[in-house]
Amino acid sequence: MAVWHEEDRFWETMPMFSAEHWAQAPQQVEVVIALLGLAPGAAVLDLPCGVGRHSLEFARRGYRVTGVDRTAAYLAEARERAAAEGLGIEWLQADMRMFVRPEAFDVAINLYTSFGYFEDPAEDQQVAENLFRSLRPDGALVMDLMGKEPLARIFQARDWQELDDGTLYLQERKVMRDWTWFENRWILVRPDGQRHEFDVSHRIYDGAALRALLREAGFAEVELYGGLDGAPYDQRARRLVAVARKGTGA
Repeated sequence: MAVWHEEDRFWETMPMFSAEHWAQAPQQVEVVIALLGLAPGAAVLDLPCGVGRHSLEFARRGYRVTGVDRTAAYLAEARERAAAEGLGIEWLQADMRMFVRPEAFDVAINLYTSFGYFEDPAEDQQVAENLFRSLRPDGALVMDLMGKEPLARIFQARDWQELDDGTLYLQERKVMRDWTWFENRWILVRPDGQRHEFDVSHRIYDGAALRALLREAGFAEVELYGGLDGAPYDQRARRLVAVARKGTGA
C-alpha cells in the first residue's frame, strides 16, 4: 500500500489550499524577496509547488519560475491559472527525491511544511542535497516548517473545524519517537455524509537538527528565523524558517 504522500486521493481530497492560503501568498512572497534581497529576474525553484500559489506570485513580479510537484491534479490547476494570466511558468511533475537541475536556480523555496515526509531520514537528506545541487553558487534556499519548538508551545491532541461548505474537518495528533515524529489522523465528513480518513505522518525538526541537515547537504551558512518576516527563532516563534546559502566556493 502506498504511503499517504504517494496517494493522489489524499492530495485531491484534503482541503490543503483554502481561500485564506491563497490570500496569504502575495505577502509571503514579498517577505521572502525582502529576506533574501532577491534581485529582479532571478531564477526561482518552487519545490514542491502544489497548486502554484507562490510560483504565480513570483512570476507576476517578473521572476523566472519553475514549479515542481508530484501531483498531476495540482499541476493542472497551476497551469490553468498561469495560462489565464499569460504567465510563462515551467511546470514539471517529479518527486522531490528525484528532481535536480544542477546550478540552474538563484533561489529555491520549500514552504508550508513540505519537508520531512519520508520514513527514511536519508531521503530527507537527499531532498536537501538535490536543492543544494540545483542552486547556483551564491544561491539560497528558504524552508518554512512547523518546527518542534513552536509546535510544542501550541500542541493540541485533537480539534475540529467546519469548512465553508459545511464539511467537518477533524484532526487527531500524536507526538512519537521522542519528539521526532508526528502521527496525524485526518477525517473529513461532507454535508452529504460522505467520509474520508487519512493517516498522515512526518518528521519533526527542531532548529538545531534542521541546521545540521542543511550543513550536511553542503550549505555554507544557515540562518534560522521564527517566520518568513525574519523574526527571531525564539520562544515566540510561529514557524521554523531556514535560509541556507550555498556559498561562492560550492
